[in-house]
Amino acid sequence: MTAISPNVPAADPPLAGLTVEDVMVAAPKTMLPTATVAEARAFFADDHLHMALITRRGRLVGTLVRSDLAELGDDAAPALSRSRLDGRWVNLHEAAEDVRVRLIRHGQRRLAVVDDTGLLAGLVCLKRKLTGFCSDADVAERSAERQSPAADGTVGFRCMPIAR
Repeated sequence: MTAISPNVPAADPPLAGLTVEDVMVAAPKTMLPTATVAEARAFFADDHLHMALITRRGRLVGTLVRSDLAELGDDAAPALSRSRLDGRWVNLHEAAEDVRVRLIRHGQRRLAVVDDTGLLAGLVCLKRKLTGFCSDADVAERSAERQSPAADGTVGFRCMPIAR
């Protein structure tokens, strides 16, 4: 287990004995590898979305965060060309507390979750207070709030379960 330093808040509730699989969001939003940079920019128009997971036949092939799209260029280019995997994924069997501490130390809040074969299993999303992870229930609640027609008539996106 990772030792907690003074600048890492304690988990609440404690995560001892839990794995990433126990705390991950099981139905994150995904993009196809054919998505363009323009489509990725549109994906991030929802300020609740912070990481796009690019999959091919269920396998994680890339991840995008907003800063990956900061450089100007051809919006028709494949979003996959701006994506990366290094440092942005975790195995579902890793200890949840170790991953929480690693995320804090690296200044990150999200990681894709894959199984032993590289298939996307979910997403870990560290809460703002850094004391635990977002749950499927948290995401569903925010999605329901966004799906209620807003004053401007817009409707939010929906999360879809990952096909296995």
